[in-house]
Amino acid sequence: MNFLDTITKYNDIINSFVWTKVGVWLLIATGILLTVVTRFFQVTHIRHWMRKTIGSMFDDKVKGHTDDKASISQFQALCTALAATVGVGNIAGVAAAIMSGGPGAVFWMWVAAFFGMMTNYSENILGIYYRRKNHADEWSGGAMYYLQDGLGSYKNMKHLGKVLAVIFAICATLASFGIGNMGQVNKIVINFTSAFKIPALSNIQLYSTESGEVSLYMLIVGIVIMVLIGIVIIGGIQRIAVVAEKIIPFMVSAFVIGSLVIIIGNITSIPDAFAAIFRMAFTREAAWGAATGMTFKTVITMGCKRGVFSNEAGLGSSVMVHSNSNVLEPVKQGLWGIFEVFADTIVVCTMTALTILTSGVIDLKTGVAVTDNDSTLVAEAFNTIFSVGKLEFGKYFIALAILLFAFTTILGWSHYGSKAVEYLAGDKAPVAVKIYRIIFVIMILSGALMTSSIAWDISDTFNGLMMLPNLIGVLSLTPLVIRLTQNYVDRRLKGKKDVRPMLSYDKEIEEANIRRIEETGEE
Repeated sequence: MNFLDTITKYNDIINSFVWTKVGVWLLIATGILLTVVTRFFQVTHIRHWMRKTIGSMFDDKVKGHTDDKASISQFQALCTALAATVGVGNIAGVAAAIMSGGPGAVFWMWVAAFFGMMTNYSENILGIYYRRKNHADEWSGGAMYYLQDGLGSYKNMKHLGKVLAVIFAICATLASFGIGNMGQVNKIVINFTSAFKIPALSNIQLYSTESGEVSLYMLIVGIVIMVLIGIVIIGGIQRIAVVAEKIIPFMVSAFVIGSLVIIIGNITSIPDAFAAIFRMAFTREAAWGAATGMTFKTVITMGCKRGVFSNEAGLGSSVMVHSNSNVLEPVKQGLWGIFEVFADTIVVCTMTALTILTSGVIDLKTGVAVTDNDSTLVAEAFNTIFSVGKLEFGKYFIALAILLFAFTTILGWSHYGSKAVEYLAGDKAPVAVKIYRIIFVIMILSGALMTSSIAWDISDTFNGLMMLPNLIGVLSLTPLVIRLTQNYVDRRLKGKKDVRPMLSYDKEIEEANIRRIEETGEE
């Protein structure tokens, strides 16, 4: 057994424990608890959070850029968070879930997203509530801070809170190199070089392994990506946010429109697709199960696992960028957390799933797919409509979609990793963050030259290892989430004037924010 085989073996053991035996169930349980204690906020106040998020897109207070270098606008925070969440998982991840767990996995993605809305909401309000200014006068927030100062504030919990915060930060840093870097670049390079063939470059092989060959074409694409990412990352969160707000709206809209064309073009298959989703969410059809080796447990696990892989609700990752928002009210940013999960999973992932299930690229009775590759499966679905003769425009569209999806994911995760390193480094954060960013950019090239999927498998494990301490922190601070939510509802929805705002754990920050609200009327 070689070194990579050994890593794979032990990673599979840890991954199985973290996700199958603990993670998925803790994730769903946390979402259910937070949904119940907030009285199904995502449903009972749907008009309010829709109006305060997508309904306020043209409000200058939401979309307008801020002069404060310590923060970014609420819309930029959403776009940067979506940049990291709307990625390859929305294309290849959904396809992988269906291929491994059947159409029923889509139902469990919806379940995970429904409850995940309140998990993401809770993470965001805790992130804003416990954030503080860093060495560069920027806002810093995230799971490590509410673990340290939230969970750590309980009696005899100081050391546990700190330990869990450090574990989270270490796993976030390592995950940023996997899910947020090498894995994404690998998908970009493979799909781009396959769709846009240049034989003169592809035929020049640099080296080969048992799992594939690496060409000069792959190296050149990797170098271009590395340079572009490096230029953006050097500018910090402000430049990342500016790029994200330009790409994300176009990217999501184009993909949704393209998917709708496929779905409408196969409109007669929509009833069969939904029937398969709901029927196979609870039962295992013999033919499909025989073809895929699927069990009922696999259906649930794959649906929830791919769901959180896509929207990141429960990981505690997107909190680190939401905490950079110029919003003063914690719950206000929490509303964007609800919308983030809604947009990522309920909208984009559902579009991908229906595109696959209505186009005929998977037989809904047997589970046999036209290809074994998860990302090319979506391309095949698009080719059923977007093709003229031998010109398969669907393949080109998906290659470009993966390019943009993965490119923005890399940008978002570079910020997550920077914030995790900043926390771990303490007083030496400025130097440590610069070193981290240099290494992060260099690692892009290694992702372009990878031929193994082990980076994805390890990333999955680190996602789970991030998730566990984060969910412990969120669960332990559920009473605070309830108080913050009720405080907001009393003041903003019921109009009670005698209720004092709860805006920050730091009294100085809270007093400054209250004065600002009174003077300007900001939220």
